[in-house]
Amino acid sequence: MSIKPVRKAVFPVAGLGTRLLPATKTMPKEMLTVIDRPLIQYAVDEAREAGIEQLIFVTGRGKSSLVDYFDRAFELEATMTGKGKSLAPLQPSMVPYGDLITVRQQQPLGLGHAVWCARHVVGDEPFAVLLPDDLMMPGALKQMVEAYNRVGGNVLAAEEVAADKTASYGIVTPGANDGALTEVRGLVEKPQPEVAPSRLGVIGRYILQPEVMDELNTQEPGAGGEIQLTDAMAKLIGRQPFHAVQVDSVRHDCGDRTGYVLATLALAMEREDLAPAVRDFLAARD
Repeated sequence: MSIKPVRKAVFPVAGLGTRLLPATKTMPKEMLTVIDRPLIQYAVDEAREAGIEQLIFVTGRGKSSLVDYFDRAFELEATMTGKGKSLAPLQPSMVPYGDLITVRQQQPLGLGHAVWCARHVVGDEPFAVLLPDDLMMPGALKQMVEAYNRVGGNVLAAEEVAADKTASYGIVTPGANDGALTEVRGLVEKPQPEVAPSRLGVIGRYILQPEVMDELNTQEPGAGGEIQLTDAMAKLIGRQPFHAVQVDSVRHDCGDRTGYVLATLALAMEREDLAPAVRDFLAARD
């Protein structure tokens, strides 16, 4: 079996971030910082670590700062150089010329629609999808690419979710299991607990074959009246290999206030320059 490498990654970043209002009234949620870098930077770093060469941002109105962030800041660089300061802090936000492409999603019609908007850039290649809201520590995509290079087809990141939370996830109908890798025999979008086929929930990382775009071409609305990526993926099951990987990552839902705060705290506790002060602060309140 010939397995094409995964070189491209789609970042659906057109959402309005209403769960984090008023902070996201004028700022894209993906530009909210966790410690000292925005959410989008963590997702891009994860993609780079996994060998991704081309970044595809699916943006909307008011999202220009996402692209500007990865642009050169000549005035800032000149000022820092003139003061003898290192430009090293800017390096993570540097993208090689031509490696960042943007397409526009004019209407918020769902995740499936956002991914479909990138169809002409994806072309006939397999591609990754990363939802920056889900901050994965450590990054999950590298582990997924390693699994993909073994089994090919489509690979989804997954985690066991609480029984009463299945209605918030796409849920896997599981088949054969091989360690962290589970065959996907079906996908159900946001089932109620009493009818959920498992507790294995799909989280915000995907490796997909380009044929999913053909299914998204139908523009059929699903749960919530939106064009669901899960529905399109489900139609490929049985036609292409499909697996879920329970990744060795901790997921923080940074589209939620609690998840955002916990992500900041968790990452601070991993930093030698921040952890002592955070521990002291928490200990003083025990």
